[in-house]
Amino acid sequence: MGPVKLIVAAFRRIIRFPLVQLIIVVAIILFLQGADEASLFGRIFTGLDRLVESTISIISATVTVRAFTRSWLTFTFMIAYVYLACLLILWVLRLVIIGLVYLVAWSNAFGLRSVIARERGIAAYRAWLPFERIRPSEISQREWEETYAWPADNSPPYPSLPRRILTGIAGYGVLIGITLVILQVFTPLTAVTWLRAAVESLTSAFQSR
Repeated sequence: MGPVKLIVAAFRRIIRFPLVQLIIVVAIILFLQGADEASLFGRIFTGLDRLVESTISIISATVTVRAFTRSWLTFTFMIAYVYLACLLILWVLRLVIIGLVYLVAWSNAFGLRSVIARERGIAAYRAWLPFERIRPSEISQREWEETYAWPADNSPPYPSLPRRILTGIAGYGVLIGITLVILQVFTPLTAVTWLRAAVESLTSAFQSR
């Protein structure tokens, strides 16, 4: 397992480099564009192309889009949509792999339960050490862990997933709002005005349907 983990760690460091990710996304776009229109990859690129054109049309309804801006927006949104799709696929694959690992460990398939448990135990111990180092000597280890790390009822010591999602959305919303206000007040870009016009155009388009 040791050599495999080293190879996987090196591969993950390379993949996480932004320039490498950009090259991979551009290569995927070029591959999809070169595929036959009747094939699966060709139909995927056709749908992607229509999605980008629809996005640019929505933007064109609020701001003036000329040749240079259109080409730049096409390039940007094409990369952004493919990048988001790749992130979604990798996220699903990660969930599948985690589920398979749990299933193998739980059922002891191929006799790998001890290997997986040992690796998880090492990771848990390394994560637990910084928490244990700040424990006062007058507080017992059990009381310390039940208070901050592992409650007696086995409930997680952090908020639920829906609450974390809502908190994250609210935080990003506030950050985006502050950014738009700063752009509106201190730069020539009327970001708030553009956003309001885009919302009004989308509302009118949905109402017309």
